[in-house]
Amino acid sequence: MEETVLTAINLTKKFKELTAVNSLNLTINKGEIFGLLGPDGAGKSTIMRMLSTAMLPTSGQALVLGMDVSKDEEKLRRRIGYMPQRFSLYGDLTVDENIDFFADLYEVPSADRDKVKKQALDFTKLEPFRDRPAGKLSGGMQKKLALATCLIHTPDILFLDEPTLGVDPLSRREFWRLLYRLTNTTIIVTTPYMDEAERCNRVAMVREGNLLICDTPAEIKKRTNETTLEAAFINLIECARTPGCAR
Repeated sequence: MEETVLTAINLTKKFKELTAVNSLNLTINKGEIFGLLGPDGAGKSTIMRMLSTAMLPTSGQALVLGMDVSKDEEKLRRRIGYMPQRFSLYGDLTVDENIDFFADLYEVPSADRDKVKKQALDFTKLEPFRDRPAGKLSGGMQKKLALATCLIHTPDILFLDEPTLGVDPLSRREFWRLLYRLTNTTIIVTTPYMDEAERCNRVAMVREGNLLICDTPAEIKKRTNETTLEAAFINLIECARTPGCAR
């Protein structure tokens, strides 16, 4: 039986008169690579921020690893990793120094520090660049460094908000190869790219704050009678605009 590690119940976020996320209901299982797919402004990042404790919901509830994101933020942050869209590390610090900073932030025990740091550097192939300032890295390497800092405390769940946005196709492919190697970590990733959504175990398609569908890529295409996720997404949008239509 699959173990549920995240549950959202009528999760809602409003900014004054704008409803960014509207009554989201969702479950995510242990070990999944789960994709949140949608265009800019769909509500993906807002969902991600609420689930990762970076933003409080207006109403509803989200339970992550059995903890309420609105009440157990500090405990939860020690067990998750969150990578925002924009590069948020320290450009004037080296690769080594950035990793050390996050190891301190997450209070990684000194006895384990060298081991987990080496694992993170080897995993992301950043060992040869450990003395290079983060601001001097390429876009793809900056993404790898951000991933390394997220992994330094061995999180149970990794939240990645459009992690490959703005990098070249080869770097995108390499980044996803790294994700596939994280076999013991649940990964929740937002993306505007249909090819990346195809790589996920399950996908939630969102538009204007509303969940359109949640299923495996293959099942979404089957349910919409389409051959691509892009065509399926367009189909679902048209269905959402048609009274009485349901998928």
